[in-house]
Amino acid sequence: MAHHNASEWKLFGMNILQLVAIGMVAGIATGFAFGESAAWLSVFGTVFLKLIKMVVAPLIFFALLSGITSLTETSNFKGIALKGTAAYLLTSFMAVCTGLILGSIFTPGAGVPPPEAGGTAGLPQGQAMKLGEFFMHLIPSNIVQAMAGDQYLQIIIFAVFTGIVMNHMPDRTGRVRELNTELTHIIFKMIEWIVRLAPVAVFGFMASMVGTTGTEVIFSLLGLMVLVIGACVFQYLFFGLLILLIARISPLPFYRKMITTQLMAFSTSSSKATLTTAMRELQQKMGTSESSTNFMMPLGACINMDGTAIYLGICAVFFAQMFGVQLDMQDYLVLMLTCTLGSIGAAGIPSGSIIFMGMVLTSVNIPMEGMIIILGVDRILDMFRTTVNITGDAAITLIIDKTEGELDKERYYSKVK
Repeated sequence: MAHHNASEWKLFGMNILQLVAIGMVAGIATGFAFGESAAWLSVFGTVFLKLIKMVVAPLIFFALLSGITSLTETSNFKGIALKGTAAYLLTSFMAVCTGLILGSIFTPGAGVPPPEAGGTAGLPQGQAMKLGEFFMHLIPSNIVQAMAGDQYLQIIIFAVFTGIVMNHMPDRTGRVRELNTELTHIIFKMIEWIVRLAPVAVFGFMASMVGTTGTEVIFSLLGLMVLVIGACVFQYLFFGLLILLIARISPLPFYRKMITTQLMAFSTSSSKATLTTAMRELQQKMGTSESSTNFMMPLGACINMDGTAIYLGICAVFFAQMFGVQLDMQDYLVLMLTCTLGSIGAAGIPSGSIIFMGMVLTSVNIPMEGMIIILGVDRILDMFRTTVNITGDAAITLIIDKTEGELDKERYYSKVK
């Protein structure tokens, strides 16, 4: 996939990063200027996300398949798969613990008046999912249905299974591999074209959000917001520490070269919408190998949601404090498990964390009515969570690639053109 030139694509002499930044600023200004009447502008963002959603399921399937089938030729697939999955689960688990600890120390929910009973009208329905159901739900009974219903984890299971079977019969699957590589190229090209609409989408999203959210709800939940954003910043810097300690390279080029990806994640609040930009930047600017990137990034976008994990942890403690529910050690252990699983399940669904919040809260008997309170600021916090999510995926991919001896260090340290 080394030939994506979207980073070189320009409009009026500006690259996509500058255009997205302009869209963002213009959107914020428009939101302030027009208030509620800017709400309709979100249609630009919605169209953009629909276009992305259209190609995400095939992207995850083809890119993962191509990642798995190309890994056997170059390196130890089991090694990368185990290392990668373990690293992802570990950082998610640590992120949940960060959230729970910070929530317990700073008590953001103490003194917040709980909402009236029965106030779940505005919430997505059908949240509470038991752990057993969660695991049963991972296996698709119908792969076409899984693709149609955006069941990304089911698509991953199917792609990994297909890839492993293909690797066991390499002499008879040559043509399928070639076809798959070509299909992956087509999907990447499609996304490259769609991404050019990002500045308009960002403008629409920002104008609508600033116009409709208003400032009252923000002030009432300021404590919670500051805590979530603070925890996200902590996790963001923690990735740099991991790059320094495990990969033994300077994290500065990583942070510098991730800016386009992060701006995109911040403004669209969708890891999936940012996935291909991140994959391209990792290969072109940081020198990660194609096989590691193709395998690790789609996997990360579906199972590694550190920002969401932090958020679920903090919110669980926030609601417990708000309703005066005392949490004991066993509750915290249940929360660690459900928040980690919830962050995996919420992957790639904008505001998916709200849907999985139900699973988390019911697991420790906290009333779900509280969720209505945070809907007002969820979109703002979603921007920070998504930025941490995609940064985590990229950092782990970079680290695994380096430990496998695949990273092009010269390219990693080179200046961005």
